[in-house]
Amino acid sequence: MAAKKDDTFDVICPDCGAVLKIDAATRTLISHTSAPRKKTFEDFESAARAMREQDERKESIFRQAVDAEKNKNDVLEKKFAEALRKAKEAPDTGKPLRDFDLD
Repeated sequence: MAAKKDDTFDVICPDCGAVLKIDAATRTLISHTSAPRKKTFEDFESAARAMREQDERKESIFRQAVDAEKNKNDVLEKKFAEALRKAKEAPDTGKPLRDFDLD
């Protein structure tokens, strides 16, 4: 029995919306049509608003980084003091072990 030329069917991808044309007889992909691209913005005003919001977000992140850099010295001093306190409280185990001492 010969396969008809119309023994193809279209499948729409649920994830991306692409259309796949499949041959039923050979079970192979005949063609692929990509899904149409969606518009990122409906109009110029919404695109400009998004750009302003992105700029504000970048400025906020930069300000946070500057503040963190200003306080970095204080934070490091506190961490060092805490580590020093823990080191003084820990019992002295003597000579530290080296990797080749364990062999």
